[in-house]
Amino acid sequence: MKHDLLVAVTIAPPALVLWAAALAMAAALLLRLAHTPRRGVLASLATLLPWAALAPLAWWVTQPQGTTLARAALAAALAVALLARDREDRRQSEAALKLAWVMGVAFALTWAGESLLALAAGTAVSAEQWPALALQLDTYALWGAALALTLLAGIVLLGGAPFHFWLADVLHGAPAYVAPLVVAALQSAGAALLGSRMAGIAAFPAGHALAQSLLTMAAAIGLVAGAATLATQRRPERRVGTLASLQGALLLCGVVAGRTDTTAIALWGAHAALALTGAGALARFLPVASDAADPPGALFRRHPFSGALGLYALLSLAGAPGTPGMSLWLSAARDLAATRHPGLLLALALAWLVGVAVSVDEARRAFGAPTTLTAPSRAVPGAARAALWCAAAGLLALLLAR
Repeated sequence: MKHDLLVAVTIAPPALVLWAAALAMAAALLLRLAHTPRRGVLASLATLLPWAALAPLAWWVTQPQGTTLARAALAAALAVALLARDREDRRQSEAALKLAWVMGVAFALTWAGESLLALAAGTAVSAEQWPALALQLDTYALWGAALALTLLAGIVLLGGAPFHFWLADVLHGAPAYVAPLVVAALQSAGAALLGSRMAGIAAFPAGHALAQSLLTMAAAIGLVAGAATLATQRRPERRVGTLASLQGALLLCGVVAGRTDTTAIALWGAHAALALTGAGALARFLPVASDAADPPGALFRRHPFSGALGLYALLSLAGAPGTPGMSLWLSAARDLAATRHPGLLLALALAWLVGVAVSVDEARRAFGAPTTLTAPSRAVPGAARAALWCAAAGLLALLLAR
């Protein structure tokens, strides 16, 4: 039990999560500086404003308790604003557009579901709705449709299939300093929303059975579709985004198994922010997957140790042995086995095998084939390498805190 990362958070000081979030912010600042041309002081300060806007997202990663639909919508709106600020960047604008419409529709339908559920129960207080609905004074069609809609926003925020495309689009289109905290904050909000919705639902057996079946189906589809998508993708950035969707499916598995405590979500969010920071920064230096063996890139030829630390973050995102991410996968597997979900456990094992295999393949491609060519003369920015070291330091702290 001492090797369970989700259990370790209950005995680890809260400063551990705050320290991880601070390292993620520091890495984001370094990545921002690495892509900022040297100009005047005022111009340089203006370029740091988007980085400062990430602070609320980092705080929400560490404090998922009390998450409401309005707070999750505010986080999504901030993410869209950060992505939409550079209208000349087509990929970034496309990511902002897709995130806006998928989140906007999800929040609207969930709000409608909550309104219908309040109408059926006669109260808008979640804890009072389940005993009232247990009296079965309303038809199944009304509360059943309403309950399904209230779960939609949480599933979309977690990146469950078929809505997992927004994660790959954000990791591919957004700047390296923006995408990790945006993804970690939105996924943490989705898990907290589902946890608050499922709180006390055991008092309404019919509703609990319906919600469990819907979430089990969403988790299974997310794991299988994520594994299939990961195996067919070629761009490293999109592979990192699909690995993030598998992390969201892990949280869905936890909700299915009854693990909805906010302390576990906070530590998961800290790990996601650090792992995505390292893996997302590394993906900018990795070649597109192809059948031909390419020579290693500039990062691995000039700075192999920094590249290896980036690969450690990628492997942790996939749950490879020896990384803090492995504890998340093992914990989810134990929870599913304890609550007797063999089908979901099989899908989890499949997704883990595919994720680790793809990550190892990325590591093989990163070092490339032997070559006699001279090393590239252009060095990788020091700030980008420092960001990789920050992310790896945070991941090692999480690993040692088990």
